[in-house]
Order: sequence, then structure tokens, then C-alpha cells
Amino acid sequence: MPEAARQDDATARVMLPRWVAPFMRPARYKIAYGGRGSGKSVSFARLLLMAAAERPLRVLCARELQNSIADSVHQLLADQIRAMGLDGWFTVREKDILGRAGSRFLFKGLRGTRNDASQLKSLEGVDICWIEEGQTVSKASLDTLVPTIRKPGSEIWISFNPDQETDPVYQLALNPPEGAVVRKVNWDENPWFPPELDAERRHMLRTDPDLYAHVWEGECRQVTDAQVLRGKWRVADCPDAMPDMDGPYYGADFGFARDPSTLNRCYIHGNTLYITHEAHRLGCEVVDLPALYDTVPGSRSHTIRADSARPEIISHLRREGFRVTGVDKWPGSVETGVNVLRSFDAIVIHSRCRHTIEEARRYSYKVDRLTGDVLPQIVDAWNHHWDAVRYALAPLIRRRMRTSTGIVGRRRRTIA
Repeated sequence: MPEAARQDDATARVMLPRWVAPFMRPARYKIAYGGRGSGKSVSFARLLLMAAAERPLRVLCARELQNSIADSVHQLLADQIRAMGLDGWFTVREKDILGRAGSRFLFKGLRGTRNDASQLKSLEGVDICWIEEGQTVSKASLDTLVPTIRKPGSEIWISFNPDQETDPVYQLALNPPEGAVVRKVNWDENPWFPPELDAERRHMLRTDPDLYAHVWEGECRQVTDAQVLRGKWRVADCPDAMPDMDGPYYGADFGFARDPSTLNRCYIHGNTLYITHEAHRLGCEVVDLPALYDTVPGSRSHTIRADSARPEIISHLRREGFRVTGVDKWPGSVETGVNVLRSFDAIVIHSRCRHTIEEARRYSYKVDRLTGDVLPQIVDAWNHHWDAVRYALAPLIRRRMRTSTGIVGRRRRTIA
């Protein structure tokens, strides 16, 4: 399908992004989720209007709460009717929208429907139910709605921006029924993403990367006391080098099974740690590591510190011309390394290091299942790039073990 699908020259405004192609085939569930600016709602509205212009469809536009028609997608549909040049095909009324082909768009709040037998009965003839802002829909509402949309061939469409990992629709997207069409889509798949929104996106990435991941990348909220690096890191297009810096330092983590192989380049300036480059590949064979490492500037001319548990990989990389040395681990080495990371005034991650940024947001302490208390043990996940950074800074971490006064860069300072 082309980047923008068009019906003809007269309806050139009826355009759809490429990611909608799977949603054009029949499926009981069609779920699109992700961050702001992806065009999910507009694309769903256009798909429904195009279908309703051709054949008689009864479309229910639902959400958890609808105090008035203004809370619904009624205005969005009306706007898209005008934008698509379909004014002659639809009549927009105060509380519904009628199509010349016999279609009708209805708008309801689910919470008020659950205990109303007459409203539930009226839903049985629905062809398509579109749930907008699905992240707000309760399990009770879903449990009531789904068996009510029972017409042969009927479909349930859900669009939403993820909020909490426990939200019912998010769990449905992660574990969909067989045959469901599920797609995560973000701003970078919207061919008409406006420059005004892009400026907002870039600003949030620089100033609040945790919130950025939620708002723009469609991730669930993760800002909690359990985050290992909470309040310490930010994203900025930092220079690859600075005068009077210490480094650069290189660290690698070898991938096992489902874990990625990683390499990070960093340096220290003042009391700030700068992470400038990353290499990341899932399922990388040992023979392919040299090519992966070559994507990071200077990897062949500087020492790379790596996990000493795989001496055969270190030997292979040395034969390939890399100066790799093993870093010992000991009980408490991870916690000591984290303390050193948190001793910096700030950790600045270049925006091109997308996997390192994602791990910074997800790297967490364990949380007690019953009490919600944050425990002193670190979860062994989302840590592959941070293990690489710890290895890169191994001499500094070793110094931390010997004394409570550490030397960071060329200045002496206390490590908390």
C-alpha cells in the first residue's frame, strides 16, 4: 500500500497512513494503540466513514463515560466528513450521524449502559463498535459490552493511548484473541505529522524523557520510586567529546538467548556522565559482534570492558582486533555500580541512544507484591546497556569499594 492511499483526484483529501492496511480486512477485534500524533483516531474515523458510505452499517461509538455528545467522537467524525468531501453522503445531526447508504452512527457511554436492559438490547444489531480512549474502559464495561456485540460478522475496534499496564484494554492488546488485528503506532508512522507537534515532541524528550515515553512513544506510565535512575538522567544531543573530559570509555554486555548484545561509549566531564553512542542487536551471533561494534566510533582504538564470564567471546574479539578486557563481578557489584551512577550530578544520554533511554526509564528495583514497598534488590531486566556502562566505568567502581572518597574525573569528591 502506498504511503498515502487515495481514492481519486476529487477525494485526494481521503488519505490514510500505510499502517492501516491490516485494518481493512475483516476481524472481530481491531486494536490500535500508541502515543500522541500517530493519527489513530482520525484513521479509524476515515475507515469507518468510507465503509459506511458504501453499505448500511450500524456503528456504535463508545467510551467509558459520556456526559454529553461533546465527550464523544461525534465532532471528529463531522470534521472528517467535511475533510473527505463526503457531505453529500452523510447527514450530521445533533446526537447521531446518518448515511445515505442506510448507515447510522450512535454515541454512548458504557458505564451508563451496563445496568440498562433496553440500551443493551439496542446494541445487539451493531455492526461495528468503536471504543475510543480505551485505556479508561473498565473490565466490567468490557465484560458487558463484548457479548452484546453479537451480530454475525460484527467487529470491535479499540483505539487508545496506554496508561497503566493493568488496564484491561492494554492487557487485551498484549494477549489478543486469535485473528485479532493489533498494531502499536506512534508519531513516526504518521506521514502528515505536523512540525508544530514535532517541536513539542523534541522539547519533551529533552526536558522530561519519562513523560515523553508515555505521551509520544505509547508506553505505560513508569515514573515510580522503584526506578533505579529516577531523577538522574536526561536526554540531550551532547557533543561526542569535550575539552578536559575523561574518557571516552567503552563497555559491552554479551547477549544470551533473548538478551541483546550491547556496546556503549561514554565520557565524564565535571561530575556529569555523558553517554554518546550505543550498539544494540538481539540474537547477535558471536561472529557478527565485530560488525556490530564497528558501528560505535573508536571501538577498535580504545579498551572495551566486558563481562569476564565469557572468556571465549573476549578471545574472539581480540583476534578480530578489539582491545577487550574482562571485568570481574562480585556480590554487590551491581548495587555498587548503581551507587556510582547515582553519584553523578547528572547522566546525559544522546537522543540517538534509543535503547539506552528506554532502559533508563525501565531499570527498576523489585516491588513487594503485597505491600507495594520498593525493595533493595534490582530487577534483572532492562539493564543490558546499563551493565555495559557499569563495565565501562569498572575502575571507578573498584575505587568506590576501597574508599568512601572517590575520584571522578580529575577532581576528588565524595560518592554517596
